[in-house]
Amino acid sequence: MKSVLFSRFFILLPWILIVIIMLDVDTRRPAPSLTPRPYFSPYVAGRGGARLPLRRGSPDSGPGRGAQKRNQSGPQPPPQPEPPLPTIYAITPTYSRPVQKAELTRLANTFRQVAQLHWILVEDAAARSELVSRFLARAGLPSTHLHVPTPRRYKRPGLPRATEQRNAGLAWLRQRHQHQRAQPGVLFFADDDNTYSLELFQEMRTTRKVSVWPVGLVGGRRYERPLVENGKVVGWYTGWRADRPFAIDMAGFAVSLQVILSNPKAVFKRHGSQPGMQESDFLKQITTVEELEPKANNCTKVLVWHTRTEKVNLANEPKYHLDTVKIEV
Repeated sequence: MKSVLFSRFFILLPWILIVIIMLDVDTRRPAPSLTPRPYFSPYVAGRGGARLPLRRGSPDSGPGRGAQKRNQSGPQPPPQPEPPLPTIYAITPTYSRPVQKAELTRLANTFRQVAQLHWILVEDAAARSELVSRFLARAGLPSTHLHVPTPRRYKRPGLPRATEQRNAGLAWLRQRHQHQRAQPGVLFFADDDNTYSLELFQEMRTTRKVSVWPVGLVGGRRYERPLVENGKVVGWYTGWRADRPFAIDMAGFAVSLQVILSNPKAVFKRHGSQPGMQESDFLKQITTVEELEPKANNCTKVLVWHTRTEKVNLANEPKYHLDTVKIEV
């Protein structure tokens, strides 16, 4: 029995000695700090798990050896607000005729695609018509509806048209801005029988005083245009009366709103104005040829066309019974 106990004792003795030695070594190590220094990785996870390097000397980098403080930039200034987009004021004279609504619809579809545009529609009538009033109400455009009749004596063939209507639009603009500081704006005479490229409105919006460009299908030619040399207008390519001071169509120029307000007496004239001279008579009051600003790639691109709608043939209208349903055309 004793021999069995001794044999087991000598078997366990080495293991007991090993355990005692290990415990003695561990007790000699210094005790760990209660607040151990945290370990910082040179990268920290950003949004979406991205690994972003830490800036040395930042509060997040810890006081590690060699850390240096760097001057941090102050708060960034707020971005400067962009200047307001100049408003384009389009004055459109119109009168009652079978194709009136069709032409106004075509024009409205173009204007809807132009930012910051105000449509001034002036009827040649003693009162606003229901057709145009309903049309504007549904057009979804910032607009002003005016009316003024043309005296009967001025409705003869060969006499200038839409004089009173354009002057009414000018008077409305001046009255609107007479008691307030005018915002940047551009005036354009947009007849309802023309077709306009959207690029034209981008060109005219930067008008400083009076800008000009070519017009297609006018004057008995494929186009008319100002002749430009070294960025200045020096003449006119036209099919009718090239001796005019401004041999240009009504659709071929735009005027800064500030110029209109600075020249309150500049209007379209009836007395003393010859047929086809209204553009020249008006522009002479506000600018000179030397001051004109060529647009449309130095007046080499056509962006507006004088596309009059064909006069409709209604010869069969009185030959048949009228429809029992009243439809607006």
